[in-house]
Amino acid sequence: MTDRQPTAEAMAAAEYRKSSYSGANGNECVEVARLGRQWACVRDSKVTGGPVLATPAAAFGHLLDALKGDRL
Repeated sequence: MTDRQPTAEAMAAAEYRKSSYSGANGNECVEVARLGRQWACVRDSKVTGGPVLATPAAAFGHLLDALKGDRL
């Protein structure tokens, strides 16, 4: 991957996974995929063909760390 934002095709073809904290019925969560080392993509699990948020993987990692540390 390059520093350029991933294409819609690359984001749609990525392998997404749901959070282990998803509800029992699994329909109230987001899915996350990594594209290379540089990008994290997030989408609504109920609308898998809908919009995707692509963010630098490092920034997404900082967000997760803050959430885990209850700093948000």
